[in-house]
Amino acid sequence: MLKNDQLDAWDRENFFHPSTHLAEFARGDMPNRVITGGSGSHIQDRDGNRLLDAFAGLYCVNVGYGRSEIANAIAAQAQELAYYHAYVGHGTEASITLAKMVLDRAPDHMSKVYFGLSGSDANETNIKLIWYYNNILGQPEKKKIISRWRGYHGSGLMTGSLTGLELFHRKFDLPLAPVLHTEAPYYYRRPDLGQSEKAFVAHCVAELEALIAREGAETIAAFIGEPALGTGGLVPPPDGYWPAIQEVLDRHDILLIADEVVTGFGRLGSMFGSDHYGMRPDLITIAKGLTSAYAPLSGSIVSDKVWSVLEQGTDENGPIGHGWTYSAHPIGAAAGVANLRLIDSLDLVSKAGATGAFFKTALQQAVGDHAHVGEVRGEGLLCAVEFVQDRADRVFFDPADKVGPRLAAALLERGVIARAMPQGDILGFAPPFCLTEAEAQEVATKLGEAVRSVLG
Repeated sequence: MLKNDQLDAWDRENFFHPSTHLAEFARGDMPNRVITGGSGSHIQDRDGNRLLDAFAGLYCVNVGYGRSEIANAIAAQAQELAYYHAYVGHGTEASITLAKMVLDRAPDHMSKVYFGLSGSDANETNIKLIWYYNNILGQPEKKKIISRWRGYHGSGLMTGSLTGLELFHRKFDLPLAPVLHTEAPYYYRRPDLGQSEKAFVAHCVAELEALIAREGAETIAAFIGEPALGTGGLVPPPDGYWPAIQEVLDRHDILLIADEVVTGFGRLGSMFGSDHYGMRPDLITIAKGLTSAYAPLSGSIVSDKVWSVLEQGTDENGPIGHGWTYSAHPIGAAAGVANLRLIDSLDLVSKAGATGAFFKTALQQAVGDHAHVGEVRGEGLLCAVEFVQDRADRVFFDPADKVGPRLAAALLERGVIARAMPQGDILGFAPPFCLTEAEAQEVATKLGEAVRSVLG
């Protein structure tokens, strides 16, 4: 890092970075990195370092960097019409086209798309719609939302409450009262090492049933979950989990929100995680993969069942009182249209499945037998390696040892970006769908080098 550097000084004096140790950054105790370009699976910083981004930004640059098709669509839309609102029936060609494209790819029982800007605001929209829905149905007491520990659903007040990670609650007075949490479907961290996957699923279902019994089904509006856990550890659900959970929700008249911000549009090797795992959601949250992060855009996909009640509500009460200034922003919508067309033309969904299978095998071969590797897991291009102090007895490292961040740093020294996930020594991998097998093997090989350098 250059000292006496004007850009570095401006950065530390003016820029409030998210998810950052603010004091260390302001003092100069931690480096910054100014990113200047990207192409395919790689980014480049202003010092000329070329890095293989095995986390696709924040698992969002799904089609890869430097796609002129999307950049040109953004530029053309900005020249033609940079902005108009979507209130009171207004639309643009891009927003209307994108809504149809999303619904053409979504599960068959979905009806409409409401566009926002981020996954956080999309989940805020979902909660408001669910509360509105139950008020219209004459169920004003049915307002609580069940989430899972280790789930990630955003950083707002309600969405930060839904998130089941301690970092996002600490000193923020969260979670708020309407939010409840239940067991995460995290088989590797099951409470009883002797449990089979089937027994662990039964345990998760029993925990959910007990929570519903304590609170009263008549007070619970919805259950929210990522098809596969993202920030909480990149954890695919155990076999049979979602059908078992769906049965409980249906029996108790509890709506299901599928948070597909990470899994939507191909990350698991399927267009949607809901179809991949046999879920039947009432609302679906989308964001990252909708535009591959070339422009901010999110969405709440509303089912036929919920939509009919929303229509009833406006017949009874007038226009629905919800909207953002930038809802369905035409530049974001244009990026989304170009992105989904690119995903189709390059067959990136099936490519994510095939390359993901190769990548998981390469990771397993590179580090799976290491004494401090507890598990290599993944589905499609969503993979993780979990590190432990004692593999045989599943003894975890002391968090103060910061094994995960040290491994991420060692991998970065070798030109590869992975993410040290919270609440465990877990390295996460979620590369762009354009990742080649040669690049996947490079990540795995360099991970092996990093692991040996840190853990022996």
